[in-house]
Amino acid sequence: VQLQASGGGLVQPGGSLRLSCVVSGRRISTKYMGWYRQAPGKEREWVARIIPNGLTDYADSVKGRFTISRDNAKNTLYLQMDSLKPDDTAVYSCNLVISAAVKYWGEGTLVTVSS
Repeated sequence: VQLQASGGGLVQPGGSLRLSCVVSGRRISTKYMGWYRQAPGKEREWVARIIPNGLTDYADSVKGRFTISRDNAKNTLYLQMDSLKPDDTAVYSCNLVISAAVKYWGEGTLVTVSS
């Protein structure tokens, strides 16, 4: 199983980015998937999740600004990030949950929010 995240970059405060996570080796339609981030000098934190029936959940810090979604046909997970703030600066990673003991992670993509 491989997960490849992309879409990061430099954006001004208030701007938007869309991250993608392409998954190979497993179909994502029946799996829990999520986005996490790790800011410089901080621990990794959970950002958003989507479950097989399509329900989503978000950390309070991003609720109302970020939207997680997936395209089952493309086996791809997305994170639409709007109204970005400097505090959103971090390396963003996607994960795929097979079971409580088996989780796959992709390499992160760096998001920098700065003027």
